[in-house]
Amino acid sequence: MTSPPAELVQPDDWRPARFMLIAAHPDDADFGPAATAARWIDAGSVGWLVCCTSGDQGGEDPNADPLALGQLREREQRAAAGIVGYAGVSFLHQPDGGLVNDLLLRELLVREIRTFRPEAVLAQDPEVVIYPGGGINHTDHRAAGLAAIDAVYPAARNPMAFPALARSGLAAHRVRRLYLFWTTHPTAWVDVSATIGRKVAALRAHASQIREPEQLAARIAEWAAGDGARIGTAAAEDFRVVVIDEDEEEAATVES
Repeated sequence: MTSPPAELVQPDDWRPARFMLIAAHPDDADFGPAATAARWIDAGSVGWLVCCTSGDQGGEDPNADPLALGQLREREQRAAAGIVGYAGVSFLHQPDGGLVNDLLLRELLVREIRTFRPEAVLAQDPEVVIYPGGGINHTDHRAAGLAAIDAVYPAARNPMAFPALARSGLAAHRVRRLYLFWTTHPTAWVDVSATIGRKVAALRAHASQIREPEQLAARIAEWAAGDGARIGTAAAEDFRVVVIDEDEEEAATVES
């Protein structure tokens, strides 16, 4: 949660026509920028969600069947994605708890990017290891974030990177902006006053992970209100934004 500043800043009103959210696990996207995704989708954007793993280590019973848990979490994530409004979800089935930013993961992500061709990619900020107050950023979150950045630049836009993809018809694609979430260095705040309820509803779909939904809803509202104070709104989500291509004429984008 961001403390209210001495002076307000302008909310981030840029909106991509197409965006992709890349996350490590099912539910990361919904704990993350689900309200921003819902806002953009309501305004006409098309969104796609990519989960690098199926979350098969996301439990506390060592005797549980990880395959069954992964299948359950994929169903929960699809239900949550429907609430937010994504056009679809991809699961890359990489190892939960052992995600690595290697050539395999980057090629899978480049395939997703070149297939969907988003103008913006949202990903977890990989530079955060320890949060203020002592929270630790999961190793999978860091790996997924760094792999997403490396897939966006330079791999997805380099026609000679992963040439088999180009030969199969997946031409190079230039992502214009990165929106990094769960960051300790935010540079932009998106007003989500109208869609914070959808974020909470999406989180409720992850029943295997959320044991006290009412308390969680209160915490989400508190966090969003803190970020909203930064821009003078009831609720907001914050990002570290990296502008890669500034030219507004290169792709069809609109402002909300």
